[in-house]
Amino acid sequence: MDLPVMPPVKPMLAKSVKRIPPGMQYEAKWDGFRAIVHRDGDEVVIGSRTGKPLTRYFPEVVAAVLENLPARCVIDGEIVLPWEGRLDFDRLSERIHPADSRVRMLAGETPAGLVAFDILALDDTSLLDAPQSERRAVLETALAGASAPVYLAPATTDQELAQDWFERYEGAGLDGVVAKPLDLPYRPDARAMYKIKHERTADCVVAGYRFHKSGPVVGSLLLGLYDTSGALQHVGVCAAFTMKRRAELLEELDPLRIDPAAHPWSAWADATAHEGSRLPGAPSRWSGKKDLSWVALSPERVCEVAYDHMEGDRFRHTTQFRRWRPDRTATGCTYAQLEEVVRYDLAEVLRPG
Repeated sequence: MDLPVMPPVKPMLAKSVKRIPPGMQYEAKWDGFRAIVHRDGDEVVIGSRTGKPLTRYFPEVVAAVLENLPARCVIDGEIVLPWEGRLDFDRLSERIHPADSRVRMLAGETPAGLVAFDILALDDTSLLDAPQSERRAVLETALAGASAPVYLAPATTDQELAQDWFERYEGAGLDGVVAKPLDLPYRPDARAMYKIKHERTADCVVAGYRFHKSGPVVGSLLLGLYDTSGALQHVGVCAAFTMKRRAELLEELDPLRIDPAAHPWSAWADATAHEGSRLPGAPSRWSGKKDLSWVALSPERVCEVAYDHMEGDRFRHTTQFRRWRPDRTATGCTYAQLEEVVRYDLAEVLRPG
């Protein structure tokens, strides 16, 4: 491979802001695997956000790249998995598997696609120093003849339309809007763009915690919600605390410690128990040899957390601790409090070039 921009490349990133800033290019924020795609003739390399290769996990995307992208180019985009009218991150995650036979099987059963939203090089020309507006024009021309499963990300400079996208596209599995300054060159691994994500709050049961990797202080709080059958389901964690606060939490939560055998999640270490319930420490190829043990707490204390959106019956990302809720009872922390997002057909967003 001989391109003006060679792998690995870490993608340009975005920092969170509360509102959509004016005077920029706006795109939907995709919920998938960020990917830098290098193509030089028959050679294709797909790199992850951290620079690690994704190529072997998505043979159908490699085939689509060879069919749809220019013969020599570097594209920044997102690998996504459309399923039943929305993006499905859980099914996408299943594609990262060590067995090639399973990868090939899933490529046929749950094929992924590529959403292209930036171009770093074309033929012998590096576009890293070109402004965002110029790169977008080159990208649109380069993908004019592309067809599914390669898509050109919709973009606009209309702030009102971007606000409309922010409100409507979530129902298709997207999780916000990205704003890019029009004169911005491509800056690998720098938070030079802006992202505006949905934020909601929920009252959750604090049912346990894990220790921090640095020592005997609280690393993350394990959160639970009651389902319609009255079972406490593990829905996620909140983990952003100062070291001082982590030490305080250890002391604060100590009176709530109980025998794990008496806890609703006592079967967490049994792999078969995860088939019917959401429990902490679910076996995962993502966790590797990571210590998933946790300290059981009597499920009676309630906290309010901020979250962006749900992935099935769990929080998609780590939540943000907001406050304790001594006025709430744990049994009142149910899924019923969560806002239901209006469904939106992904086909209205994902269109070929």
